[in-house]
Amino acid sequence: MNKNVFRQLSYGVYVITTWKEGEPTGCIANSVMQITSSPATIAVSINHDNYTNHCIKEVEKFAVSILSEKSDPSLIGQFGFQSGKEVNKFEGVPYEVKGFLPVLKDGCGYITCKVIDKMETATHTVFLGEVTEGDIRNQEEPMTYGYYHKVVKGKSPKNAPTYIAE
Repeated sequence: MNKNVFRQLSYGVYVITTWKEGEPTGCIANSVMQITSSPATIAVSINHDNYTNHCIKEVEKFAVSILSEKSDPSLIGQFGFQSGKEVNKFEGVPYEVKGFLPVLKDGCGYITCKVIDKMETATHTVFLGEVTEGDIRNQEEPMTYGYYHKVVKGKSPKNAPTYIAE
């Protein structure tokens, strides 16, 4: 099977955030999707090895910061290629609290959720979240996973659902 076919699916690039012992933490994700509009519900897939997975399970809340094509590409490295268990990923990153969760100021929108269910797969947890708040920040184009690979020339972190070993 040619695993590159998965890169033909439409994905966005998001920073998923929550709290760890009262401090913000998060990770990069590309697997976020709307499930229903009423009640507004989304799903996000987070690798078991990501510290953010553990924190979401503990807090039972998460936020999605939607990166735009104009978002600082270093955010992807900061949130995607190191562990929140070992570093403060929010160091130097402007954020605010919305819906009682940390959301990045650099992005075109955000959504906050309370976890209403979860499903375990071999490598990831799919969290189902009921939307508690959300808004559009600006009219910038959301960053797609295709844009990230073709224009930003980015790589996928090892824990990403779409990671393909070189």
